[in-house]
Amino acid sequence: MSGADHTIVQWLAAALFAVALVHTFSTRVFERLAHAKPAHAGVFHLLGEVEVSFGLWAMALVAAMMALSGPREAIAYLEGRDFTEPMFVFAVMVVAGSRPILALAGALTRAIARLLPMPGGMAYYFTALFFVPLLGSFITEPAAMTLAALILRDAYFARGLSTRLKYATIGVLFVNVSIGGTLTPYAAPPVLMVASTWGWDLPFMMATFGWKVILASGVNALAATLLFRRELRRIPAAGAATRIAAPWPIVAVHVAFLAGIVAFSHHATLFMALLLFFLGFARAYERYQDRLILREGLLVAFFLAGLVVLGGQQRWWLEPLLTGMSTTAVYFGATALTAITDNAALTYLGSLVQGVDDGFKYALVAGAVTGGGLTVIANAPNPAGHSILREHFGGAVNPLGLLAAAVPPTLVAILAFHLKTLGGLAMRYALELYEWIIGLEPAIAFLFLVPFVVAAAGLSRHWLETREEAPRASRRPVKAA
Repeated sequence: MSGADHTIVQWLAAALFAVALVHTFSTRVFERLAHAKPAHAGVFHLLGEVEVSFGLWAMALVAAMMALSGPREAIAYLEGRDFTEPMFVFAVMVVAGSRPILALAGALTRAIARLLPMPGGMAYYFTALFFVPLLGSFITEPAAMTLAALILRDAYFARGLSTRLKYATIGVLFVNVSIGGTLTPYAAPPVLMVASTWGWDLPFMMATFGWKVILASGVNALAATLLFRRELRRIPAAGAATRIAAPWPIVAVHVAFLAGIVAFSHHATLFMALLLFFLGFARAYERYQDRLILREGLLVAFFLAGLVVLGGQQRWWLEPLLTGMSTTAVYFGATALTAITDNAALTYLGSLVQGVDDGFKYALVAGAVTGGGLTVIANAPNPAGHSILREHFGGAVNPLGLLAAAVPPTLVAILAFHLKTLGGLAMRYALELYEWIIGLEPAIAFLFLVPFVVAAAGLSRHWLETREEAPRASRRPVKAA
């Protein structure tokens, strides 16, 4: 490809990326056209699918590349892109959306919800928005998004929620899933892109991101629960206990398939082979299955594949933009840019920049995951959640409604990620105290602990005497006035 052709392709790719972005905001226009022109309703319904937008315009880019540079150059570009993530999201959506996995996830969520001091409908809602997204750090974000969206769909969205509650729920869900995958270095795509390059391991992620993510996720879920407590209280049956909808051996096999796909998430040949085997197993025991979400999974994969194709040509303007910012500007710039481009692509470009300090690294990744709930395209699992829940939003989630709903939980995440100084000091003092304690001589440590043991024994005795005295006081006769 000549230099002139390369420049033309870059500008064309940027223009088509912008067109695809506008397309995602314009799906309702195509739905209205489908009703106005019934002869072509099928085409307009297709164009009205949010998941079609980026895939469609990626195909236009490939066609333009073939015309400008020839088929060989276009095919070489496609073969140089990595489509593992779209295939993985498809595979994990299909397996995680099966009835046994969903029933098991629902049972675990109910068990946790019973421990909370809230009415049933509120507790189950809080757990689905807090606990399940955090699972994304261990079972990957796409799997967590699929499970959380399906749980919320069946327990709440299917019961006719108010529009305000629907948008608040999907806003918190998208933000919490985006930040919830950062407890580990292998589950969230934005972290995965930089973890090996920057040497970020599990202890680093837990110390740097973990407590902030748990705090922000908990505040977001609790705020939504309390804000809509009156409406949630009217759903007493939400999350009511039901037995697992399949024998335990069938559930165990499904869990094994899901675990295998997650374990081989970077090896498309292996996890796609497992998916094909799973489809055969599900067919053999179809009485324990509902309809597998194959169509939804394929649409999401098409969307993400289009993002991979179009996003691969955006480096020429994204990289200079990032490298020219201060640390604070990088954080807020990454948060804003994530809304219009995939956050994994953003952090990947950042990992290619040489000589950056730790502040830049933290700001880039924290900003990328902070903005991951603002739009459907901001984070790879978002299209999966949109595909599952969109029928309860009249066929498509309003992009501006999602943006407005995601801003409050995003602001909470911004505040949490900027508690770095306070959290760092607390962590440093805790580590210094721990090192001081384990460095004490045994005799000195014993003398140091004796007052605390004596105090604990005294408090325990006082508590026991108080408990014994209470029943006696209640049995004493009351003197007549």
